Amino acid sequence: MPTRREPTARQLRLGAELRRLREAAGLTARQAASLLGVSNVQISQIEAGLSGVSEQRLRRMASHYACVDVEFIDALVAMAIDRTRGWWEEYRGLLPTSFLNLAELDHHATFQRDVAILYVPGLLQTEEYARCVFSSRIPELTADELELRVRHRLARQERATFPHEVVIHEAALRIRVGGRATARAQLAHLLEVSEAGRITLRVIPFDLDGFSRASSTMTYVGGAVTKLDTVARDAPHGALLIDSESQLHAYRTRFRKVEEAALGPDRSRDFIHRLAKEL
Repeated sequence: MPTRREPTARQLRLGAELRRLREAAGLTARQAASLLGVSNVQISQIEAGLSGVSEQRLRRMASHYACVDVEFIDALVAMAIDRTRGWWEEYRGLLPTSFLNLAELDHHATFQRDVAILYVPGLLQTEEYARCVFSSRIPELTADELELRVRHRLARQERATFPHEVVIHEAALRIRVGGRATARAQLAHLLEVSEAGRITLRVIPFDLDGFSRASSTMTYVGGAVTKLDTVARDAPHGALLIDSESQLHAYRTRFRKVEEAALGPDRSRDFIHRLAKEL
């Protein structure tokens, strides 16, 4: 298979999982290559996401690595043979790669969980709210760059069909990234989507006693199997994707505790109604 110049996040993840399986089996790249009858350079390229891998070779690798998790192996095979060229490819070369990675994550997501502290999550933002968020970037974006980002965000929203659980802090509901009209429209949109069924929205009010977990925003994206889940965190130059098993466990635990502390869906809608009346 030809070497890739710029592997996608999904291709990088497949390579990383194969490397983890090999390391868990206590094999070096050279030893794995010998078992498979290939060069250690090929193993390195596969694990770096620079080269694809066929279903037959992947299953042989899993066998040599003593992996007996059939569901996990099948999920890796699905990643390996996937030839999807998603809608986000039209933005390649126009937007930073992190934007494409998030859209690719959305496409394959089985569910999503967000904890939002300062801003309404991107998939729940109105067009004007999103435009205001991107307008605050330093250095400032050109008009074309701004519109590309807004258009990409709205495209992600249109295509999101997975169950979505959102815990949002009162701070994110009160901070006005735009004017009063923008804030009012954003709160109305949150109420609308929370009543549609696919999105479960919970609020953490300022006056919640003893709450100390509101220091970090996170997006937890479900994969085909739990081992293939991903956490996206905001970073200075785009989203940072986290996929180590120990980290995923920690973020699952964090979300559960934050969710337990938040208001229920009905009380959360009442809370947002009250905030909207104050505007």
